[in-house]
Amino acid sequence: MANELAGLPESLATNSLAVFSDSLATVVERAGKSVVAVHARPRFSSAGVIWAPGLIVTAEHTVRREEEITVTLPDGSDHAASLVGSDSGTDIAVLKFSEPAGEPALVTTLEPRAGHLALAIGRSENSGVNATLGIISAVSGSWRTWRGGRLDQYIRLDLTMYPSSSGAAVIDTSGGLMGIATAGLSRIAGLAIPASTIHRVVDEIRTRGHVARGYLGVGLQPVTVEDHQPALIVLSVERGGPADKAGLLVGDILVSLGGKAVSDTGDVQTALESTAVGQPMEAGLLRGGEPRQIAITIGERRRN
Repeated sequence: MANELAGLPESLATNSLAVFSDSLATVVERAGKSVVAVHARPRFSSAGVIWAPGLIVTAEHTVRREEEITVTLPDGSDHAASLVGSDSGTDIAVLKFSEPAGEPALVTTLEPRAGHLALAIGRSENSGVNATLGIISAVSGSWRTWRGGRLDQYIRLDLTMYPSSSGAAVIDTSGGLMGIATAGLSRIAGLAIPASTIHRVVDEIRTRGHVARGYLGVGLQPVTVEDHQPALIVLSVERGGPADKAGLLVGDILVSLGGKAVSDTGDVQTALESTAVGQPMEAGLLRGGEPRQIAITIGERRRN
């Protein structure tokens, strides 16, 4: 009897599905060796990924306390963990624990594409490894979150997000880690925080204890200047802030930062990310119609 969907004999199609099913189970089992359960909030646990020996990454919004955090490791044992640091902007928290158990996750080398299969691998204290299967429903470039952080890619997941799914490993069908799942950055679907973003944030948290974000201390609004050029007019200047110290005035029109044109506040935030806090940045502006250049030493604004 022909299989209408696959165009194969029923026995062969059934066998193919069994092979695919067994392959997925093997991938889940292998990936589960890098996944822990994180107990850092009331009622529900979340998941976490062993990023390096003794180091776990999870979703920041699921870490509701800084003390009495425990993790359930792949061998089923429970251990105390402590918060190294977190970044609400990218929804990443870093935990450390002393037990050298589990295996650090291996990051995939494949570029995610819309339509690719994706699995979210979590862990529960009682049921052990759990998995949910779906697809990547959308992929785009760099994306700024509503919390003010930046993900290197926007990766939207079309799969079931259970209460314990945030912090779960998001893997491809070969078991390579694409990132960790979160329900905290979008109201419409779960997202994968890309592995490259995790690398960047973990490195900064380990170095500084937090993620440093630059700021100017100004209120800005888009305007159009000569030749229909978009720019930003300064509506307010924070007293004692970086812009105030540099001599920026209300009514100045900001046209560039760091040598790049700015037309909206997103351009400003992007420019600030590329400059280390405490370093000077050249700002191009119009004052009374006359072009000027001033150096603004970038300040730091913490968002924890």
